[in-house]
Amino acid sequence: MNETSNSGAMDVSFPKKEKLKNKKLFEQLFSEGKGITAFPIKLLYLKTDFDENVNFKTGVVAPKKRFKSAVKRNRVKRMLREGYRLNKHLVFNNIQGDFAFLFLYLGTKMPNLIEVDKAIKQLLLTFLKKESHEKNN
Repeated sequence: MNETSNSGAMDVSFPKKEKLKNKKLFEQLFSEGKGITAFPIKLLYLKTDFDENVNFKTGVVAPKKRFKSAVKRNRVKRMLREGYRLNKHLVFNNIQGDFAFLFLYLGTKMPNLIEVDKAIKQLLLTFLKKESHEKNN
């Protein structure tokens, strides 16, 4: 059954408008972004403004240095996107402002979806705590 078909069901899609593709924003994330790590994944985030009607733009990275094979790199990136897609509801309605996210895979071995899902959930909850704490101060 499609989870988005009924009213009141949570949105678990990852549409094109939520994907991070701007090269300048990517570089800005690496230079100015704040980071949180939950091994084997690191989250870089940056508060920004988007023209579109979207609060979060997300990108994923699997380094070529650790995964020489494009097939393995793409598999890791698919897992990162899937983990984010399933857990994005944790932050979507719980925070104000526009943010750019970048999930970096730090591990050297192929992950499984369970550990990726667990790490992303932990990262998003930590992000919520940090941002709500900074907003209150």
